[in-house]
Amino acid sequence: MKKSVKNMKVLIVEDNPSVSETIADYLELEGIVIDCAYHGESAIHLVAENHYDVIIMDIMMPKLDGISTVKKLRQELFCSTPILFLTAKDHLEDKILAFQAGGDDYLLKPFAMQELSLRLHALENRGPRKDIGELKYADIVMDIRTNQVIRGEVVVKLSRTQLKILKLLLKHAPGYVSRQEITEALWGDESPNSDALRSHVYGLRTALNKGFSESRLETLHGQGYRIK
Repeated sequence: MKKSVKNMKVLIVEDNPSVSETIADYLELEGIVIDCAYHGESAIHLVAENHYDVIIMDIMMPKLDGISTVKKLRQELFCSTPILFLTAKDHLEDKILAFQAGGDDYLLKPFAMQELSLRLHALENRGPRKDIGELKYADIVMDIRTNQVIRGEVVVKLSRTQLKILKLLLKHAPGYVSRQEITEALWGDESPNSDALRSHVYGLRTALNKGFSESRLETLHGQGYRIK
């Protein structure tokens, strides 16, 4: 059932008070409940303490910019709320970064209030994202909240160290991660001998390949490892 407009709650993250207040005044006339934040750090605090149906996010802000804020919301708070970037930054590179960070829509300033409202309702109707908190590549899915790993439809049992390696590889896939990067991520400055990493990678490869004919973990000699 479609939610009433009056139940809709929106967070506006915008460092320009006049812009924020203008948007808030318009949306409140539609019965939408509004909270405002004037920088990224404040937004993160509000999202941690409240539920929102949609978040409006500026990019250029003090303390923490919009791209970094959205990355933290998605990767650290596992926030699944739809996010609309509202910004004057109109380069393709800006849009790519915004969507890669976890944005769901992108509207350029200046804009028509009616269009903003239409986009907010479309995002609300779409509902929370289902992919937040997961790392995916090819047929491998890792839930970083529960550490459950699935390849295809098979649950893969991994040790704590193997999970750390896989998480690192999935974050960089299809690119490779060097042996040094993995070693530092696992053990810091107190790294054991090179056979220890090789042993963990072998165990990870064996677990991922069990029941499958194609190997997903590839060794790039002289470079490192990757999920292909």
